[in-house]
Amino acid sequence: MGQHSNQPAKQAIDWDQLPYGGDLFGEIQLAENERAAAPSEKAPGLFPGLALCAVGAATAAWLSEHYGFPIILLGLLVGLALNFISHDPRSHPGLDFASRTCLRWGIVVLGLQVTIAQIITLGPAPFAALGVVMAVTFTAGLAGARIAGQSRYAGILAGGATAICGASAALALYGVIGKDRLSQAQFALTLVGVSLASAFAMSVYPVLAEEFGLSDGQAGFLIGASIHDVAQAIGGGYAFSDPAGNYATIVKLARVAMLAPVVALVGLWIGPAEGATGGNLWRRLALPWFILAFLGVVALNSMVAVPAPLIGAGLILSKALLLLAVTATAMRSRMDLLLQMGWRAAVPVVTATLASFAAALGFAVLLL
Repeated sequence: MGQHSNQPAKQAIDWDQLPYGGDLFGEIQLAENERAAAPSEKAPGLFPGLALCAVGAATAAWLSEHYGFPIILLGLLVGLALNFISHDPRSHPGLDFASRTCLRWGIVVLGLQVTIAQIITLGPAPFAALGVVMAVTFTAGLAGARIAGQSRYAGILAGGATAICGASAALALYGVIGKDRLSQAQFALTLVGVSLASAFAMSVYPVLAEEFGLSDGQAGFLIGASIHDVAQAIGGGYAFSDPAGNYATIVKLARVAMLAPVVALVGLWIGPAEGATGGNLWRRLALPWFILAFLGVVALNSMVAVPAPLIGAGLILSKALLLLAVTATAMRSRMDLLLQMGWRAAVPVVTATLASFAAALGFAVLLL
């Protein structure tokens, strides 16, 4: 007993103070190791999605150059064919960046193609007629959406894209509408329909204008006021004659200049994308920053003589940015929803296209 009393007493082990005292199976240690390693793991970033989108857009550009199909339509089709890429979450940041940021800057750069002087050259009567054609087209898109049982947002998108400048206007309007009110699948189908209708019109409208015996001015107004895409409207005008191409260019660019007012009115009409009814009138009237920048570029282009090479480079840059945005949007679209929509999704584009042609033809015959 004496010997035992001279030895120092053993201290009790405090299991709660030990780092892994109660960790019988190592779960706590593994969890802490994962948390410690997490900061060193980098987020995927923009590169994977942007690189894949750039490859798809470059493929569409190559096919368009070699086979003559509209580049925006090919961007849509290539993006839909590569839709499986979006199943990998690492591609999402880059694809989202391309579908939003590239779109907005592409619209801004598009302002280099328009001047106020070009719009004034059109004259008051043709400009007023053009406004009526655009209003009829927009209304026909809404009517087609109602006939097909689609939402009014599908009609706004189809009517606005057909009335203004095709895919560029559709992208701008979709930025105001928002994906919470109109699915990306419906948006992708509308883009496909607008691109197909524009390609068809570029091939057929000059032939119809000749069959109807229209003059150069009449044909230029018809083609410039009714074909959706800028490049195809200009190409269709010059397919009829050089004077018709010059006049079609002025008419079409006047439509492009209406992009900002139409987007502003649509934003005021449908309200914020969150669907909230609150907020003051000033906030609802406020234009998106890229539309304001578009107006600023148009004003600058009207006051300063921009060199022709810079305008040409701006057109190429705008097309490239919009192509990236369209390709990324198609990659992010759900194919199952696309297949479920069927023919009804194309009705608003068809009604808007037919109304645009009929109204433009009527004013071309009456005014010019």
